[in-house]
Amino acid sequence: MMGYYVGIDLGATNIRVVVASDDASVIESGGVSTPQGPSGIAVTEAVLRVTRNTCQAASISPDQVSAAGIGAIGPLNLTSGSVEDPANLPNTIDEIPLTGPLSVLFDTERVFLHNDTNAGAIGERFHADTNPDDMAYLTISSGIGAGVCVDGSVIDGWDGNAGEVGHMTVDPRGKLTCGCGHDGHWEAYCSGNNIPHYARALADEQTIETDLPLSDPDFSAKDVFLRADEDRLAAHIVEQLGRWNAIGVANLIHAYAPLVIYVGGAVALNNPTAVLDPIRAHIDDMVMSNVPEIKLTTLGDDVVVMGAVASALTGGTGDHSHLRMD
Repeated sequence: MMGYYVGIDLGATNIRVVVASDDASVIESGGVSTPQGPSGIAVTEAVLRVTRNTCQAASISPDQVSAAGIGAIGPLNLTSGSVEDPANLPNTIDEIPLTGPLSVLFDTERVFLHNDTNAGAIGERFHADTNPDDMAYLTISSGIGAGVCVDGSVIDGWDGNAGEVGHMTVDPRGKLTCGCGHDGHWEAYCSGNNIPHYARALADEQTIETDLPLSDPDFSAKDVFLRADEDRLAAHIVEQLGRWNAIGVANLIHAYAPLVIYVGGAVALNNPTAVLDPIRAHIDDMVMSNVPEIKLTTLGDDVVVMGAVASALTGGTGDHSHLRMD
């Protein structure tokens, strides 16, 4: 008898749900925009609604689901199984209950909650040819974060919020302030939300002619990468981003000794050569230990939701030896 497994990706913008079989093949998928209020319960209800609808589209009832995984924005509270005071949703949303309501929906306690980058790490580990015990998934998107697996264990941290590598200090001079309020963080320079601020800061420091629309309120990271081949300032910005990213990746390597780092997130996925090649070029000069493979994610935009499915299949580990055979 086939087992059914559900993966849920709760982002600040969208909720995505996948129903899969016991070999991780997708049977049905669904999605909805993430409610921006009025409360966290509204978000929970949206998760439950799209999950029910996706199960219905897959011609199963929720109580036929053997297990579920969730990759969610943070911060998390693993004790209560919820998201608490999410940074990228309105202040009126203080708590989003997840594991409790979903356990009731599926009639199972096998509901595994992770932050989104840990779900990404679980997905990459599960789908890799070698199922590596020591690896990392790094996302460079609107923010920067990482999921890490060491000696076969995904590092959640006591509260579920390990892997906030974007808040490592890469610039001790602290010229730019991160969205968290602290100075010199990796995310303050290289995240999609902050690249425009960094670009303007470099323009103020340099006397380089540019056609970048720096004063346009809609100026974005996309403008920088699109013009890097023809605009000297844009090329300089991309070069500097590569150095900061390499410093951040070197810190990640020295902390966790991964054999492979998969890189995803919108900034990396949309500009893989401009983001990954400078990291690879600089990393040998920065790392005193083993230099891992640095690869673009194999799962694209689906990395978190497929990681959530892999979590459901493997008891939250991504380890093939933990595959459920229901």
